[in-house]
Amino acid sequence: MVSSTKKWLFIKVSSLILIPLMIWFTFILAGIYDKTFAEVVDIFTSQPTKILISLLFVVSYFFSALTISEIFEDYMGNQKIKNVANKILYLFAILIPLLTLIIIYNLNL
Repeated sequence: MVSSTKKWLFIKVSSLILIPLMIWFTFILAGIYDKTFAEVVDIFTSQPTKILISLLFVVSYFFSALTISEIFEDYMGNQKIKNVANKILYLFAILIPLLTLIIIYNLNL
């Protein structure tokens, strides 16, 4: 399969995964509006919430990295700058979710 076809499929599949996760996360955020800090921490430290938020962050950063790299491919003419930008993008797409997940899994009251 061609590389661009794989990238297109990954973008479509990750966007389909993101739809229910974003709907769930919207309900979670709406539900914590009138909660105390301790109740919010309890919500975010429960195991199902940790797993779903982890999945949300990983898939959303994967999706954003793929779509931003497509923008680089379309609008950057210099191949060296494009390669550096893509490598920095993929580095941040790994580091930011990883740090976020470490913080979430170490969150305690």
